[in-house]
Formats: sequence, C-alpha cells, structure tokens
Amino acid sequence: MRSEVITVRTGSRPTVRDITAEAEQFLTGTGDGLLHVFVPHATAGVAIIETGAGSDDDLITALDAVLPTDERWRHRHGSPGHGRDHVLPAFVAPYATLPVLGGRLALGTWQSVCLVDTNGDNPTRQVRFSFLPG
Repeated sequence: MRSEVITVRTGSRPTVRDITAEAEQFLTGTGDGLLHVFVPHATAGVAIIETGAGSDDDLITALDAVLPTDERWRHRHGSPGHGRDHVLPAFVAPYATLPVLGGRLALGTWQSVCLVDTNGDNPTRQVRFSFLPG
C-alpha cells in the first residue's frame, strides 16, 4: 500500500472543497486498485458529489438545516454552535473508498471527491490518500 498526506486550506467558514485533482495526482503511475481517502479530524468529512453547479452550496445549506449552529449542543468549546461540527462525521463520513482503473478514479461523469469542513475554527486540514493495488 502507498500512502500520502496532503494539507488542504479550507478557510474560516463552512466549505466543500473539491480534492479530485489532488487524488488524481496521487494516483499517477498506478494501475487498478482502490483509493482510500481519509480525513483524520473529528469535525470534517469526505463526500462524493457534483461540484460547481450549486450542489456543494446545497450540501452546506442542508447541513445547516440538519445541524444548526446554535446552543443546543453539549459540546461547547470553540465558536458558537461548534458542537455541530463534532456531529458532522456521523452524517458525512470521514472516509471514502473508490475504485481505480488504469490509474484513474472510476467516478461518474459529475462526481468529485470533496472535503467537507464546517469547522471555521480550523482553517487547514490533513487528507490521507492510500492506494491499495489490485
């Protein structure tokens, strides 16, 4: 297995950051196998969604509706409503495993690999790519 960690800047507000290009770059020179994408953070996740047509913003809107940033959360350090960020990985898993064929991700036409980060208190994230050859 080959593995590498990249650093992704997500900024100070909730974001969906497309990391497909970084994943494809990691896969350069590989063949068939599996790519595992993992975010080692308690307040971020990985989603396979369409980006650029509004779905990324829609995901943040949906998360805000399901996990509002108010004072209902028992986990209260950080920014107001930060407890919801710690619940996020139960809704958007911190990992995804994807097929790789001929060194390329076998994604659908409109699918992208995205880092989902609602925690504005932490502006940078680590993402681990691991490739398991077939």
